[in-house]
Amino acid sequence: MTTGLLVLAAGVWGALTGLLLPRAAYRFSVPPGEPWRDRCPAGRHPARGWLGGAGCGECRRESGGGTRREADGGTRGESGGENASAAVLAAVTALVCAALAAATGTRPELGVWLLLAPVGVLLATVDLRVHRLPDPLTLPLAGAALALLGVTALLPEHTGHWPTALYAALALAAGHFVLHLVNPDGMGFGDVKLAAGTGAVLGWYGWPTVLLGTFAAFLLGALYGGALVLARRAGRKTGVPFGPFLLAGTLAGLLTGAFAA
Repeated sequence: MTTGLLVLAAGVWGALTGLLLPRAAYRFSVPPGEPWRDRCPAGRHPARGWLGGAGCGECRRESGGGTRREADGGTRGESGGENASAAVLAAVTALVCAALAAATGTRPELGVWLLLAPVGVLLATVDLRVHRLPDPLTLPLAGAALALLGVTALLPEHTGHWPTALYAALALAAGHFVLHLVNPDGMGFGDVKLAAGTGAVLGWYGWPTVLLGTFAAFLLGALYGGALVLARRAGRKTGVPFGPFLLAGTLAGLLTGAFAA
C-alpha cells in the first residue's frame, strides 16, 4: 500500500471511530466524585451503551410523534449540538490517525497507534470539559498499550523496544506521582495514571522520544496557563486540565520518534 492510501485509510478509520465517541464523552463528562451519567441529555430516558451519538433516539422519536413544541425545539437544539460535537471529534481523530500513519508508515506498530488514538481523543475531550480523566479509560489505556506493543515486538519490521516502553511507563507514572504529591491542585492523580500509558507509547521509540514528548507536554501546558494568566482568565494557582497537553506532547513525541525510526 502506498503512503497516500495508507494515510487516507487511517484518516477514514479516525473519522469513523470519532463518530462513535460523543456518547462516551457525554456520559463521562461529570465533575470529579460524581457517577457517570446514566440518563439521556433530556433526563427522560436511560442512556444506553457507550458508543454512538450523545443524543437520545427515544427523545427524537417522541419529538417526531408530536410532542409539545417546546420539547421539540429542545430536541432539535440538542441534535444540532450533538452533530457539531460528533463532527469535531471525527475531524480531530481523523487528523491524528492520518498524521500517525504518515509518520509510521507500514510498520506494525501503526495498528497500535490507530487503536489507541480514539481513546486519547476521548480522554482529552472529557478532561477539557470537566477536568477529569476517568479510570475506566486511563488504566486500560496503559495496560492495552503495553500488551499490544508486546505483541508488536514479536512481529517483523517493527522499530521499537518493548522493555523501554515498560520502563518509561513506570518512570513517567512515578515522576508525575511525585509532582502530584508536591502540588495536588496542579497535577491530578488522573494525570499520574494517564502518564503510565503515554510513557509506554513514547518509550517504544526510546528515551529521547520520552524526553521530547514529556518536555512538549509541560511546555504546552505552561504556555496555555501563562496565556490564561495574561488574559486575566485565571490566577497563578488556578488548576488547568493537564491531560490534553500530556496527550498532545505524546503525539508530538510519537510523530518525531516514528519519523526518526
